[in-house]
Amino acid sequence: MSRQALLPRTAPFGDQERAHLDAALGAATPIQRAWLTGFLAGLDAAAGQPAAAVAAPAAPPKAAEPLTILFASESGNSEKLASDVSKLARKQGFKPKVVDFADLDLATLPKAGKLIAIAATWGEGEPPARAVRAYGDLMGEAAPRLEGVQFGVLALGDTSYAEFCAIGKALDARFEALGAKRVYDRADLDLDFDKPAAEWIKGALKALAPAESAADNVVAVDFRAGAEDEDGEVSREPAVVEVIDHVNLNSSRSDKETIHLALEFEDGAPAYEPGDSLEIFPENDPQLVEEILRATGLSGDEGLRKALLAERDITTLSATTVERFAKATGHTDAQKFVESGEVKAWIEGRHLIDLIERFPAALTAEHLNTVTRPLPPRAYSIASSRKEVGDEVHLTIAAVRYETHGRARSGVASVHVADRIKNGAKLRVRVKPNKHFRLPSDGATDIIMVGPGTGVAPFRAFVQERRATEAPGRSWLFFGDRHFTHDFLYQLEWQDALEDGSLTKIDVAFSRDQPEKIYVQDRIDQHAAEVVAWLDGGAHFYVCGDAKNMARDVRAAVVRAFESVKGLSHSDAEAHVASLERAKRYQQDVY
Repeated sequence: MSRQALLPRTAPFGDQERAHLDAALGAATPIQRAWLTGFLAGLDAAAGQPAAAVAAPAAPPKAAEPLTILFASESGNSEKLASDVSKLARKQGFKPKVVDFADLDLATLPKAGKLIAIAATWGEGEPPARAVRAYGDLMGEAAPRLEGVQFGVLALGDTSYAEFCAIGKALDARFEALGAKRVYDRADLDLDFDKPAAEWIKGALKALAPAESAADNVVAVDFRAGAEDEDGEVSREPAVVEVIDHVNLNSSRSDKETIHLALEFEDGAPAYEPGDSLEIFPENDPQLVEEILRATGLSGDEGLRKALLAERDITTLSATTVERFAKATGHTDAQKFVESGEVKAWIEGRHLIDLIERFPAALTAEHLNTVTRPLPPRAYSIASSRKEVGDEVHLTIAAVRYETHGRARSGVASVHVADRIKNGAKLRVRVKPNKHFRLPSDGATDIIMVGPGTGVAPFRAFVQERRATEAPGRSWLFFGDRHFTHDFLYQLEWQDALEDGSLTKIDVAFSRDQPEKIYVQDRIDQHAAEVVAWLDGGAHFYVCGDAKNMARDVRAAVVRAFESVKGLSHSDAEAHVASLERAKRYQQDVY
């Protein structure tokens, strides 16, 4: 049976044009046809064209459907997905508004109407640093009711942590408890989230789309913002770089190994900024790959060897990995182990090889592919400014080596760089922007930088940038490590920066050079009055490095500084630092 033509023969098109339009419009959904109607009307309006005369007045376009897209991000993944949702939503007739959890006013949530929340989980079940305040308020007793709000939650996490996607799960439950209606089921995604996230976004927007009616199906489209989203974005496609410098920054007598890695882009450096990170696509330890192949009896499979070397994550061991292993192999003891509830404690400090050796089984390449996840890239703070190094990018990478359960372990990317990458080698990399760790737009603004160990990397970029732009603002660096003689990273460069004025002052803390350990937060305590004076004068404060201890202790030191210098109560000093965070004058890049 032939389909009835949509366009009448009296339409102002030729027969062939009418056939093509019929084919395209016949396959379109009502929301797609509605969007197209509004879009064409908008184009005419933007061009100053009068509306074409028609036999009957057309129904006025209805307003685009408002959509709030709320994100909680630590490394930028949730923020990038929020941007993806916004772009697709605008094309489908929504009027999206992207809101960072750090900027969330809870009073606005009941008016959201339609809500998509994208939330990352940091560490062991904690919210991203910038989301802590609003997340705590949302979970508190004063949170507003959300009746009438329709929502969907996309959760990002890492299965190597016990509290996988905890924040997304908590938000999903909290929205429902406050009276909102879940219209699309939550997805809990691991590090390889790109494809499933794209599918979830499509499904969520479809579920949130308003019901169409034949009499009111013309949607007003805000197409003016359509091209703006793409401007200034750094390509997310991997690029190939050549290693042109590979230097151990620690002395030969140090118990640490920190590699300064200079990389040159073959086709010119992308538009990275100080504060951004660079993702390295690493390879696994060949010796560990051989151990797994021997333990599984698959040493003769060259295709599998290549996959385990460069494509699969063979170090991460999570409860999910053990469950997949038991299901894929049908190993009776492994299944009993999963049911015992002992997995969470046992996997601590262990890798895939430990699981295979504990539960020997006849494995296939398909089994290993099912059990493991794709090998994710590792991100490192960029330690250079393009204005000074041109088509290069510099990284500061500490080699991670340790021993647990009688076996030597190593960081996948860090030891790949330290042991198996030399000058002339090629690496695949990708720039990862960090819009929330940026130098002040006004070069006259003072900056305070706290970066012990490899946390100093972005501040090397900051100082290079300020030197290249001749920024007049003052800069103050707090650096710490173990020993002055062996672990003072970039010592000569800091001395040069002090001489040329690109660095105003530096205070150091070497924890093992005296009986009592001294850390960067202790130096902040010692200089509390001057730190407060700089901040009262408009300085921006930056922290980079360990999130679990250092960043928390540094923030506490700044709170103490306001308490002691200005005579504030602890709660008032805490509120003052929180206001710096909201004003984006206290920024963290922690890991």
